[in-house]
Amino acid sequence: MVRRLGWECCCHSQESEAVPGPIAQKEMDAEKPVTPTEEQLEILEYNFCKVNKHPDPTTLCLIAAETGLSEEQTLKWFKQRLAQWRKSEGLPSESGSVRD
Repeated sequence: MVRRLGWECCCHSQESEAVPGPIAQKEMDAEKPVTPTEEQLEILEYNFCKVNKHPDPTTLCLIAAETGLSEEQTLKWFKQRLAQWRKSEGLPSESGSVRD
């Protein structure tokens, strides 16, 4: 469940942040895959099933903050979970695709 806390979301901060240089960006891109803990999975599943299968950027940021995962990891989890859900429902793998 997304709790609305009294702080501003990290991805929508009004303060300017330093842009990472090429070396820092490569280190960020090489981030190892993280397997969410059981507690993190509960939060992710709750938000997927009860709140929204397609969270907006602000909600995604709040979910990431609540789970302790990065926004990129959280978005990746939601994309993979949506693909899994679509497959289980017998829907096309891509949203918006129509098959005759």
